[in-house]
Amino acid sequence: MTTPHPTPADPARAAADLLAGHWQRGEHLDALPDACRPRTLDDGRAVQGLWAEVVSDRIAGWKIAATSVAGQQHIAVSGPLAGPVFARRVQPDGATMDLTHNGMKVAECEVVFGIGRTLAPRGEPYTRAEVLAAVATVHPGIEVPDSRFRAFERAGEAQLIADCACCNQMLVGAAVAVDAQDPRLAELPALRVQARTSDGRTPVGLGSNVLGDPVEALVWLVNELASTGRTLAAGQWVTTGACVPPIPVLPGQSVEADFGWIGRIGVRFV
Repeated sequence: MTTPHPTPADPARAAADLLAGHWQRGEHLDALPDACRPRTLDDGRAVQGLWAEVVSDRIAGWKIAATSVAGQQHIAVSGPLAGPVFARRVQPDGATMDLTHNGMKVAECEVVFGIGRTLAPRGEPYTRAEVLAAVATVHPGIEVPDSRFRAFERAGEAQLIADCACCNQMLVGAAVAVDAQDPRLAELPALRVQARTSDGRTPVGLGSNVLGDPVEALVWLVNELASTGRTLAAGQWVTTGACVPPIPVLPGQSVEADFGWIGRIGVRFV
């Protein structure tokens, strides 16, 4: 007869230690033990909130997972998910990324907003105008996500939030300065993003694939953080989700993406 695992004194910390440890070692697991598995979205956020301390790294930015209906259906969630991206896993345009321990092996071409003004928690939601007033720059980005769960499609919302919404590696390209009145921001739903892979694929997507509008995705992220007691700080950035459907990649391949007026970015995989 098997002996049940005792309930840890701090289940959230036990879960964070387990998930972050697997992330640092490049390992995967089937599920968190029952004794520390988050059951609700708030449970998952409590685990996520401990990661920065566990990995001893600062949050460079925030990501949004599942910003399309197809993405939500793929991982069986009811809406988008927010998660931090840690500074040591952020690289510039042209970087080389190691896929050795990556289970997902996809590249996601994303619009990234640089934040110039802190947006702190408050009682009422931030408006689109208030959020745009806090944006200082726009960047091209390529996210290379991964989950600590082998079958992440079946992990469920609470565990995926605890897993920092599949955070892993991120490329952030050169900044384009903008302000709230920049007319190009209103045109982001029609932004055409053209990707090219070294093996000849040319996937394409639109800004509207991200919750209908990358700015609306940003507004969602701001209010998700603010309504749950978290701060989007000046100097951080937000990557808003895949404009182009996730691109399967293998070691030895490279991906380039052209975001029009926002610029270009490329990555090589080993």
